[in-house]
Formats: sequence, structure tokens, C-alpha cells
Amino acid sequence: MELVVFTLFGKKIYMNIPKNKNNFMNFVNIKHLIVYSCLFLMIPIFSFAAESGMHSPIEQFVVKTLVDIKDPIFGYDISFTNASLFMILASIVPLGILIIGVKAAELVPGKIQSISEMMFEFVENLLVENTGDPGRPYFSFIFTLFLLVLFGNLLGMLPYSYTFTSQIIITFFMAIIIFIAVTLIGIYRHGFGFLSLFLPSGTPLVLQPLLFVIELISYCIRPISLSVRLFANMLAGHTLLKVFGGLAVMLISSGSIFLIPVAVLPIAAIIGMTALEVLVAVLQAYVFTVLTCIYLNDALNLHH
Repeated sequence: MELVVFTLFGKKIYMNIPKNKNNFMNFVNIKHLIVYSCLFLMIPIFSFAAESGMHSPIEQFVVKTLVDIKDPIFGYDISFTNASLFMILASIVPLGILIIGVKAAELVPGKIQSISEMMFEFVENLLVENTGDPGRPYFSFIFTLFLLVLFGNLLGMLPYSYTFTSQIIITFFMAIIIFIAVTLIGIYRHGFGFLSLFLPSGTPLVLQPLLFVIELISYCIRPISLSVRLFANMLAGHTLLKVFGGLAVMLISSGSIFLIPVAVLPIAAIIGMTALEVLVAVLQAYVFTVLTCIYLNDALNLHH
């Protein structure tokens, strides 16, 4: 018998279960994991080869209309686009994972339940570490924000998909909503005392006007830095993948016995950059969320 600790949606459960060697991953499972990982890393090669007709690496970021819809009152174009489709998918996929994880909740968690609990606890710890207990009422917003950015980035790695986080208008809209919400929370909780955020304590009287202006400007550019960081990383990563993919296709289709072997180099670069891009996709979702928590902490606790 051995003592095993299970975590069920934030609660730790202790129980004794018999030891069983079959509970550990055997060699066959490890071999399957390696094969599936290699196949996943090869996906962009086949994708870029199939899209070899694309003339520009930037063309993959073009917003395309799927369903043409016109506003009957004001005449605005509210068409359903590929960006709209993947924003919906980035909302439905994590929601489906969480629903399955909750409905299939067991004392010994399965794969879906474990993923749901890990995401839940990760964001909860992230929020509490940066804001303390005053930030708990805003957990739902932070959790939703993290999942939206995370799955928006990851779904954009699939062939023929669309990365809506590579559009500056979308990332800036999310950032400006966060900026306005955090500012309103700070004013609601502290009133005019919220202005003390822009003036460090102990500042000499002569320097106070200058420091106030500097801190105010620094505060106002937060939505710009928050949105550009996510947008630029997604844009740059996908552009590099497309450039190397196009280079590999050109070398292979050249028909030259000297150039075809050289295609191994860009293909190897694509595999490495794909793994790196997956890491960047997760990391950027984390950075976007942790900065939101830091901004929220400034509004809640007025720490400078």
C-alpha cells in the first residue's frame, strides 16, 4: 500500500491504494509518445507544402469573410470571418474540456479531469500570488482570459487555421478592456487615493510634478505594451515558419539533385521552430495573464 494525494478542483484528497507496476508508463507508451510528438512537429511541413501557392508570408494573416453579413440599420459590415470562427473555437474547446472534466470527476482523476484541474489550479495560484485574497473575486475573468489567449495561440498552430492573436486590433481591444476595467476598480476601491499610484511615497516636493507625469504616461501605455507583445510574438513566429516552409518547398520543387538535399536544413529548422512556437504560444498566454494580475494588484492594493 502507498499514500497517494489527489487534487480535485482545489481540494487535496489522501487515500491508500495498492501498488501496481502497470500504473507507470511503460516502454511502449514512451515510444508512442515520441512518435506522436514527431508527427505533430511534422504538421507544419505538410501544411506549408500544401499552401505553396501562397505568395507572401503575411498572406496567412489576411482576414477572410466566411459569411457575408450586413447591418440592416446602419449598413456596417459585420461579416463572419475566419478570425471570428477561431475566436469561437478558442472559447468552445476549453469550455468542452472543463465540462467533460467536471462531469467525469472521479476520486482518481482521468486525463481530461487532470488537465482541467491543472489549468484551474495554475491560474488560481497565479492570481493569488500576484494579488492576494482581494483578487479572488476576479478569478473568473482571469481564468477566461488565460484560456482564450492560450487556445487562440495553440489552435493557430494547426494547418489551415487562423491565429487571431496575431491581429493587433484584437489584442489591443483585449488590452484596452483590461486597462479600463482595472482603472475603474482602482477608482471604485480607493477614490482619489488611486492617484497615489502615480506618486511614490517619500518623493521630494520638487520632483513630484515630474514623477507624476512620468508615472502617468507609463500607466497609460500599458495597453499598448500588453497588446503589442502578444501580437508581435505571434506574427513573427508564424511568419518565420512560413518563410522556411516556402524555402523548403522551393528547394524540393527545383528538381536539382544539388538543391533537393539542401531542403533538409529548412525542414529541420521548421521542426525546431514549431516546438519553439508551441512554447512561445503557452508562454505568451502566461505573460499576458500575469501582467493582467500585476495591473489588477496595483488597483487593489496600490503597491508601487
